[in-house]
Amino acid sequence: GSDLTTQDLKQPSKEHQSNGSFVQSEILLPGPPGTLLERHISLANATTVELSCKLDPDSRLKNPQVTWKRGNETISHTSKTENSWSIKLVIVDSSKMGSYSCILKGEEEISATFYLHVPKIEAREKPIITYERDTAVMVCKSDSAPMAWTWYMMSGSKPVVINESLWTDKYLIDRVSANVTHLRIHKLTKEDAGVYRCEAAFELGKSEGKMKLKVLSIMAPLKPFVAIVAEVIILVTTIILYELYSKRKGK
Repeated sequence: GSDLTTQDLKQPSKEHQSNGSFVQSEILLPGPPGTLLERHISLANATTVELSCKLDPDSRLKNPQVTWKRGNETISHTSKTENSWSIKLVIVDSSKMGSYSCILKGEEEISATFYLHVPKIEAREKPIITYERDTAVMVCKSDSAPMAWTWYMMSGSKPVVINESLWTDKYLIDRVSANVTHLRIHKLTKEDAGVYRCEAAFELGKSEGKMKLKVLSIMAPLKPFVAIVAEVIILVTTIILYELYSKRKGK
């Protein structure tokens, strides 16, 4: 597998992806002014992870007391070199995912946090707006290839699995590539409007994306035009009636 070295991980705010079996990540403390001392690490499969906090040699903090925490639970670091403290984790399931923080205490206190999570799903944020009888296409993507994709439609607060074998003329699920899936909904009706979810199952957990579908009546685009025509007819009728009334009054 590919290794991510400390040199590759200099930007704390960047999210990192690993498809290999070993990941190294280091945060330099306190870092430049305004630096966000956190790191997002995306893991799809079982991986060994080494997290390190390194104290800047120019820091005013000398000989700090170092504590590592997983969430709110204190854990011990597995190795220490000069001004650097590390933990090594073997991630084989979702139980060890989450946040890991190093806290350095001395004359002042500084900390940094690593977030281990499954790959995020990229889905459309804005509502999909279409019309009755049309076809809607929803797309979900991931940086890593999941073991399986599942689509749901929300019925109230309850998700309902979309099984294309049950609605052969209605739904078509197309796995365009290993990390991209499409849901096509044919012959749209107003009942198809609502929230849809795509769920990706990885070895280390699940991740999902949400999209909202709005289905408009085919008459919707004509409503502004009809309203304008109606206003014109009313205006013309009013003018004609006023002229007829004026002529009769004059006679």
